Amino acid sequence: MVDRVWLEEMRQVLDEAYRDRDQAAVRDVYSRASTHIHLSADMLAHLNDLPEGAYTRREMAEAINRVVRHRGEQETLGLLESPVQIEAVENTVEAERAVWDDTPLEALNPTPAAPQEDAPEFREPRFPRPETKES
Repeated sequence: MVDRVWLEEMRQVLDEAYRDRDQAAVRDVYSRASTHIHLSADMLAHLNDLPEGAYTRREMAEAINRVVRHRGEQETLGLLESPVQIEAVENTVEAERAVWDDTPLEALNPTPAAPQEDAPEFREPRFPRPETKES
C-alpha cells in the first residue's frame, strides 16, 4: 500500500523549494523537508542519498524516485510524478524542419498569437475610456 502522507509531504516540499526558482540544491530541499513533521528521519535519509548539486524540479523528483527504487520501497512509499516538461516551439524538431522549409514559426503554434476578433478591447484599469460628447 502506497504511503500517501509521504507522497503529499514530498510534493509540498518540492512546491516550496521550487516556488520562485528553476533549480534548487539538495541541501535546500532537505532543509525544507526537515520542517515537515510528517517526514521522519528515515524519510529524510532518502534525500541524503542524492548527489549534491542543483536540480530542476523534474530532475529532483526523478532522483528521489531512483533512491526509492534502489531501496525497493516503490510499493510502500510510491513514486513522485515528474512534471511534464514544456518545450518552447523554437526548440522542437518541427521548428527545425520549418526553418529548412521556410515555414514561419507562427504556423507551429497550437493557438494563434493574434487576438481573436470577438475579444473585448483591452484597457488599463486606471484609464477609463474617454467619454464621447453628444451635441
